Amino acid sequence: MTAPKAPGAAPHLIGSKAQAIQTGRTRLLTVALVFAVCFIVLAGRLVELTVIREPGKTLAFVAAAPTKSTAGRADILDRNGILLATNLMTASLYADARVVPDSARAAQRLIRVLPGLSPATVRERLATGRAFVWLKRNLTPSQQRSVNDLGIPGLHFRDEQRRLYPHGALESHVLGFTDVDGNGISGIEKFFDRALRDRGPQGRALQLSLDARVQHVLRDEVMAAMTRFRAAGAAGLVMNANNGQILALISLPDFDPNHPTAAPALSRFNRATKGVYELGSVFKVLTVAMALDSGATKLRGGYDATKPIRVAGFSIRDSHAKKRWLSVPEILIYSSNIGAAKMAMDVGRDGQRNYLDRFGLLRRPSLELPEVGAPISPARWGDLSTMTAAYGHGLAVSPIQFASAFGAMVNGGVLMPATLIKRQPGERALGVQVISARTSNHMRRLLRAVVEKGTGRKAQAPGYLVGGKTGTAEKPGVGGYRRNALISSFVAAFPMTKPKYVVYLLLDEPRGDAGTLGEGGAGYTAAPLVGRVIKRIGPILGVRPVDDTAAHVRRAMAMRLYSRKQVSRKRTSAVN
Repeated sequence: MTAPKAPGAAPHLIGSKAQAIQTGRTRLLTVALVFAVCFIVLAGRLVELTVIREPGKTLAFVAAAPTKSTAGRADILDRNGILLATNLMTASLYADARVVPDSARAAQRLIRVLPGLSPATVRERLATGRAFVWLKRNLTPSQQRSVNDLGIPGLHFRDEQRRLYPHGALESHVLGFTDVDGNGISGIEKFFDRALRDRGPQGRALQLSLDARVQHVLRDEVMAAMTRFRAAGAAGLVMNANNGQILALISLPDFDPNHPTAAPALSRFNRATKGVYELGSVFKVLTVAMALDSGATKLRGGYDATKPIRVAGFSIRDSHAKKRWLSVPEILIYSSNIGAAKMAMDVGRDGQRNYLDRFGLLRRPSLELPEVGAPISPARWGDLSTMTAAYGHGLAVSPIQFASAFGAMVNGGVLMPATLIKRQPGERALGVQVISARTSNHMRRLLRAVVEKGTGRKAQAPGYLVGGKTGTAEKPGVGGYRRNALISSFVAAFPMTKPKYVVYLLLDEPRGDAGTLGEGGAGYTAAPLVGRVIKRIGPILGVRPVDDTAAHVRRAMAMRLYSRKQVSRKRTSAVN
């Protein structure tokens, strides 16, 4: 029925038809609302899958390639998408011991095809009469076939996943490993255990800042040097000086994360991040920087290094003694302990500690690994501690910690937190200004001079404008320092006209050979090692070689070495 209508008006429905139409509209609106809510939830889930957060960290996951595993833990990739860790479907063997006939005979037959099993353990488990007992996890396909061919009643297989590391030991101390149940035990696997579990079923992959190509070069060169110099261990890293991303990080000896228990426990110790060492003269870089930045001295300043310093019953001497007044550049170039100690005293105890704290060397560094060591600093920081810390004794830090501080010396003065996670396009790296850009510019020239004229000459890599500093420190022992047990290291950046990368390499107790005239110090062992590494990784990283002797390069890197007479004349002229 329709209601009476005025001429020309639209019809108006009443009664049952109107009620039906109104009900249809209500249902349609309800369905539309449900779809809208689902859409919002899905959108939120997509955002969550793209970026997830661990405590204090932002972690980016990327879509895994179709051929990669999409079950279990998330894959781990390097910065270029190279697969570093994934899951492999395997069969695990268990038994219903209640129906296994002649458990002793069954155990004997099993051990023949699975010789790695313990005979006593297998017999004991098959004799329990339980409905479920594990016999062996993660069998290979051939092992599974061999067991199946035995035809023993009560033996069954369960599909499981095994974590696989295609590169073996190459990234072992970064990636870490998981246990047989897929729990993260060390490294990235442990630090991001929950995140890797949560992202696995959606096929997402965690992308690290590592470059597998650079990692290979670093491990190859450091392994060769460690073998040649019969060192007890070694560590090394390559870092982007401008954003803190770590492109390579190794610790030797290392281990195969596919078989972690096969290596000695010491091989699983991460010397690059967990180990803390008195690093020696590389600390003079920081001492000179803080002295220039604070105004305690100037480039044309200097100190008398004629005689050793006697303080608190100890003598501070120079290993490469010039026995004369040294300018500030010469103190770094010739690695003078005496000059560095006197410079630190001008900065002052409180000033030194303030700068070291700003450089991040008095607290545990932040890094996406559980294996991160805390620095060891003097319990009482008096004049002696101030002097010895100036040249890297009495204060122990990790290689990753020092490399971050060094990066600030050459990148314009900004301390960038080290990270193992690749930054996404448009993501800004947040750093802290710890020295002025002017001071950083001075340090770049000084460090280049060390390689051109000083203790770091063997670190030259023609075309790459390497700048850096040697560090040779005696290891502490019972009753004092051990003169024949050295930590030899070299820290470098390149190219010094506009530094992009920091390289830090350390050899633990290297012993010299005929090629080094028996010398195990950094200038003979670690410095040439850095040069070889930079020659190989420079092309990989896209750093174009330049002519070191070109006029514009010489001008950019010029460093004047003032004599004492020149400084005196300048001061006299200023007074007059």
